[in-house]
Amino acid sequence: MHIASLLAARNHITPWRLIGETLAGCWVIALFTFTGYVLHFNPAPVGFLFLLVVVCEAILCGFWQATVVSILACVSLDYFFYPPLFHLTVNDPQDWVALGSFEISALLVSRLSSREQITSRDAQLQRTAMEQLYELSRSTLLINLHQAPGPQLTQLIQRIFAAESVAIFDAHSGRCDLAGTWGPDEEGLAKESYLAQADDEDYATHTYRRLLRAGNDSIGAIAIRGEVGRLVLDALASLTAVTLDRCVVFTKESEVEAAHQSERLRAAVLDSLAHAVKTPLTAIQAATDGLSEVGKLNPAQEELLSLIEDEAGKLNMLSVRLLQTAELEAADLSVAKDEIAVRDLVESVLEEQRGRMSGHPVEVAVADAGLTVRGDRDLLSMALTQFLDNAAKYSFDGTAVKVSAWESHAEVMLAVHNFGPAIPLNDRERIFQRFYRSEGTRRLAAGTGIGLSTVMMAAEAHRGHVWVISNSEEGTTFYLSLPQNGGNSQ
Repeated sequence: MHIASLLAARNHITPWRLIGETLAGCWVIALFTFTGYVLHFNPAPVGFLFLLVVVCEAILCGFWQATVVSILACVSLDYFFYPPLFHLTVNDPQDWVALGSFEISALLVSRLSSREQITSRDAQLQRTAMEQLYELSRSTLLINLHQAPGPQLTQLIQRIFAAESVAIFDAHSGRCDLAGTWGPDEEGLAKESYLAQADDEDYATHTYRRLLRAGNDSIGAIAIRGEVGRLVLDALASLTAVTLDRCVVFTKESEVEAAHQSERLRAAVLDSLAHAVKTPLTAIQAATDGLSEVGKLNPAQEELLSLIEDEAGKLNMLSVRLLQTAELEAADLSVAKDEIAVRDLVESVLEEQRGRMSGHPVEVAVADAGLTVRGDRDLLSMALTQFLDNAAKYSFDGTAVKVSAWESHAEVMLAVHNFGPAIPLNDRERIFQRFYRSEGTRRLAAGTGIGLSTVMMAAEAHRGHVWVISNSEEGTTFYLSLPQNGGNSQ
């Protein structure tokens, strides 16, 4: 409960209790008066006893009860112990001194007692609040992160803080979880607070709302109905926000781990498939070579043999790419740091791809014949081959393909430019993901979506980068940047 509530409960004493406390004090004064009179006590010890009664009345009951008791004590002291006995001489200075002493003592003691009670209750409330917050923080560490946090948190808060009702809105999931009794028009209180980005307090119904913040961002809101202190409420909102944020982080990490696990499984399957395909491909290629040497074939047979050789070559290239992908993903991949002449690299790749580039004139622009780069020749040849393969598949018929290389800020830049359908802006990063193919190019040529992903991994293995620039007016250019020293920081 609030400190104000406790004080209000203490100050709103029932009349019967007030009368009872006053009569109890008067009865004690009467008892001491009778005892002192019978035993012929002097006024001094009797006055001291009366003062003790007034002080006790002030401590235990309050100022007004002590005032009534002090007046009775003063009258009894004058009437039964000061001469002339059995006469009231209130105008006697000693009576005023006694009454003043009693009243001042009652006032000071009652005020000190009231202050001490407030301090004690405040300390008790703080101790209780700390215990509740500690229990909540300990309990939140034990919640099931594989389930929605909202229902668990609302039940915990309601149980620990003895709240009437609790509602939590989680902005990440968009759900609002309730515990306790809420009216039909109150179920959205937490969400309304989040949308308004404001805290709210309704003292009439003891309903309080707080935003849940993670850093500078709002991640939800909490509404609670019950006797909860302001400082406790702020700490409660902070603990709730930390728990929700921890659950979001756990969910994201789980999704990333699941994606990595799925990717590793898929890579293992493809690696196994590529190795399995290699054996029958070798047999097919050996058989086609043998058929061509058996004897003269008629035109139809030669055409079929040529088709088998072409398709076997495509399957062989696909299996090689799958194996290269698996090799690039290996944790213990060691990239060679050979010094490679860029012009020689470009010319050797073009020689290998001459058959695929038919119908597309190739222009080579390597201004510096001595330009070199340190890296793995096989990986870089594979990357450049994939760029050329893409250019051949997606260029308009008869358009030229340009291969360029130059040095820029301690980096070697390789670029392959062609004219073909523009790549949408949203796809220019995604096409480097494995198995992704742009919707606009799927119908233009067959493919698996593996090639560009291997280029990106080869670039990352060399501490380099890949990107693409594409528009309908200037065509499409794929870029590969490599540190000239081969990325020695690796």
